[in-house]
Amino acid sequence: MHTWHWHTWEGLPYLTCSLLESWNHGFFTQQFSPRPPSQIVGVLQPDALVYRTRQVHGNTVLTPSEIEITAQAITESNQESERPAADGIVTEQPQQAVWVCSADCTPVLIADEETRQVAAVHAGWRGTASEIVPRAIARLLDNGSRLENLRIAMGPAITGEVYQVSETVAAQVGTSIVPPETPQTTQSILNILEKFPKSPILEDSQLGRVRLDVRRINELQLEQLGVNPEQVTIAPYCTYQTPEYFFSYRRDKLKKVQWSGIVSK
Repeated sequence: MHTWHWHTWEGLPYLTCSLLESWNHGFFTQQFSPRPPSQIVGVLQPDALVYRTRQVHGNTVLTPSEIEITAQAITESNQESERPAADGIVTEQPQQAVWVCSADCTPVLIADEETRQVAAVHAGWRGTASEIVPRAIARLLDNGSRLENLRIAMGPAITGEVYQVSETVAAQVGTSIVPPETPQTTQSILNILEKFPKSPILEDSQLGRVRLDVRRINELQLEQLGVNPEQVTIAPYCTYQTPEYFFSYRRDKLKKVQWSGIVSK
């Protein structure tokens, strides 16, 4: 069983996971706000190069060199947004710190036991529907990783029991794990999702609504890729239900985020 541990830095709490203990990493709390990754990296490895993107709930995954090239092009064209749009970053070299922010969406940190490269992914329901975590893994495999060497930790996020969505949204996300021959109707997809062990959808008292466990969908995507469940762990914390540690957009309707990061070796 993989364990999660609380630590403090200058009195501020953050989480780590035993599955990723070989890498400097952290799932940071709202207490670190408004510090950006360029400051928080001091907790993990002060001399690491920091990489982050402009998150857009998509499924684009970039490398640091791609981020640098795109950032240079943006600067030269005088566009206002100085960071490239992407929701995943996969490292190429040692000492690269990659970061994602979240406030109910799932922060996913991935590390390779052999190549020592890492990835950080922001997986909200839209990114999960478009399979951003498998896309990040595909980029790692392209860079020489093997599936059995990956270690994957999903950080604090909103849990299924409190995440009410429309049946349409649940079906859109569920399409990523149902057999391709499934009739593409909302009800057909929901019927199949209900049959999964530890079903990713729960009933809701409101007509046309269900509760959706986004982290469970990601877990099932990984299983279908061939990742052993022992290689995956999910933080036992819900952002919505833990207001003392985490921002939750669903709870507070505020655009505030916490950061998660990991450093390659």
